Amino acid sequence: MHDLSIASSIVESVLTFAEGPPPRKIVKVLLQIGELTCVEPEQLAFCYTAITRETALEGSTLEIEPVKAEVVCRHCGYEGRPRYWDDALADTCIATLQCPRCDKATEAVGGHECTIRTIRYVEP
Repeated sequence: MHDLSIASSIVESVLTFAEGPPPRKIVKVLLQIGELTCVEPEQLAFCYTAITRETALEGSTLEIEPVKAEVVCRHCGYEGRPRYWDDALADTCIATLQCPRCDKATEAVGGHECTIRTIRYVEP
């Protein structure tokens, strides 16, 4: 459900852009998705394809560019990639907000993006 609501918001924004003026035929949407958003790129792409049928976006492609998580530790000054939980019951490692250096809590400064980066179009 999470991915469907995100896809719906993206489609709504891109349809508004496509309506112009001037009207545009959308070819591709490039989306940046942060590692900390917990969005599954394959599921999001599936939802996008499903809800763009019979719209001005039908046939357009959704390209997803992953954005790595970045954290800052106010305790030891660490800046960089977070610690990962390898034992999770998931196919991939899960980023945590624990400092890899001192084990204390960090602040996420990157990796929570969900942004339309570019829209490629042609004018009909």
